[in-house]
Amino acid sequence: MNMSDPSRADATDPESDEAVTVSVSPNGQATIPKAFRDKLGITSPGRVQFRETDDGEIVVERVPSVEEMRGFAAERTDASTDKPASQLLREQRAEERADRDQA
Repeated sequence: MNMSDPSRADATDPESDEAVTVSVSPNGQATIPKAFRDKLGITSPGRVQFRETDDGEIVVERVPSVEEMRGFAAERTDASTDKPASQLLREQRAEERADRDQA
């Protein structure tokens, strides 16, 4: 969905290459057209992320649900430790302090 021109509130339908215009409610809500929801795999309730690229285009991406992310780390085979991230961070900071103290 290219919305780099703020005065332009339409996008091109991924199915037909025709412009699709949506209304924005007083609360700032807009309905994502079904063709886009289907193409991006957006379900209701669901979440999307808007981000701007370096060349000013606005990109809309589906955010995976918590259920989809559950077990993500367990599926990874390249994990190198069973330590919690907080413990790894404490150890790294202690090493950095020790290196600074020796310098």
